[in-house]
Amino acid sequence: MEKTVSEAIAYRRSTRIYKDESIDTAKVKQCIYNASLAPTSSNLQLWEFYHITDKAILTKLSDACLDQNAAKTAKQLVVIVTRKDLWKKRTKANLDFLNRVYDKPNLSDNELKRKKMATSYYSKLIPTIYTDFLGILGYLKYIVFQIIGLFQPIYRQVRLSDMRIVAHKSAGLAAENFMISMAAIGYDTCPMEGSDTLRVKKILNLPSGAEINMVISCGIRDEKGIYGPRFRIPFEDVYFIR
Repeated sequence: MEKTVSEAIAYRRSTRIYKDESIDTAKVKQCIYNASLAPTSSNLQLWEFYHITDKAILTKLSDACLDQNAAKTAKQLVVIVTRKDLWKKRTKANLDFLNRVYDKPNLSDNELKRKKMATSYYSKLIPTIYTDFLGILGYLKYIVFQIIGLFQPIYRQVRLSDMRIVAHKSAGLAAENFMISMAAIGYDTCPMEGSDTLRVKKILNLPSGAEINMVISCGIRDEKGIYGPRFRIPFEDVYFIR
């Protein structure tokens, strides 16, 4: 029986050693689909998901992941990639979707207002934020926005480095969707920071604009694969209510 959300969160542990037991590729694919439904900044979905089942590629990626146990014993791998370089294409996809949604006669005043606001957002604001040249425009926008921010609240994350962070935050949300979905069906994962991301990109033949968010190993946990009991800072030390 599939676990509830709370049960899946409690069950999920970073698994470093997996049993020599296969997992269902179709089920993992469904969990990746769940990842694609995660929240994403401006709905741009600047991500891609690489589902690795080929043994030869698994071996190469294990080497790129420093041959850590979580990679060596994994039955499958999922590589989450950010694609900030695709912002124009994803912006157009959102505009095309909006035009289809509102392609009907006799739109109400609210619908007309919504269409105008949304299309303006993707045709004007997103290009203003994402357009850059060697980081120079980003710093100019940053200075302008900081000045405006002296007088009113304004979005300030407009530098090239800021937009990279935005893309990685969205990818991180997708990764969590994936891992909780896997836990819900009794599959285990381990998000691995330790990897040679340049080698990972070469193995997957990714373009220069792609960035590795994380490599996630997948399988069925071996008892030795959970390195000790779970530790968390006391909740009272990290929870604040105002």
